[in-house]
Amino acid sequence: MLRGELYKDSDPVLVAERKRCQELLDEFNATKSADDALRQEILSQLLGSLGEGSWIMPRFQCDYGYLISMGSNSFLNYDAIVMDCAPVTIGNDVSIGPRVQLLTALHPMQDHEARRQRWETAAPITIGDNVWMGGGVIVCPGVTIGSNTVVGAGSVVTRDLPEKVFAAGNPCRVIKQL
Repeated sequence: MLRGELYKDSDPVLVAERKRCQELLDEFNATKSADDALRQEILSQLLGSLGEGSWIMPRFQCDYGYLISMGSNSFLNYDAIVMDCAPVTIGNDVSIGPRVQLLTALHPMQDHEARRQRWETAAPITIGDNVWMGGGVIVCPGVTIGSNTVVGAGSVVTRDLPEKVFAAGNPCRVIKQL
């Protein structure tokens, strides 16, 4: 999975890792609004890294957790879904709106039999520093978003975005330089 090769999500090791992740997410998502310290403690157990001053709002969902790295002073708003079957790297000073989806999983497109047998691959997502993504953005597998870029609400990002642009739409495209 981590090498980008075909794998089955039913592999017992992966099932156990997802179960551990879900147990931590159950705890995190059940915290009270004043439980900031507890939330940070749970996130420190869940994520690969969480930079100083960064936070995530519940309800948060992910597959494994340890494949997510979040820089300092970054924010992930309500109802985020991060399918981290490959590394997801979020830079410093990033603001991610509610209901954003960062999706690394891929399924065979042309081989319907492999798809039926539940084979899949994954490709990493990288988000540069000082990126702002509006609510409901979907980032597809293998995408890199350059630093200082703004992605409009509801966009579906299917390709890399360069630094210092405003991009929006479905599929997302560069609207203007910033």
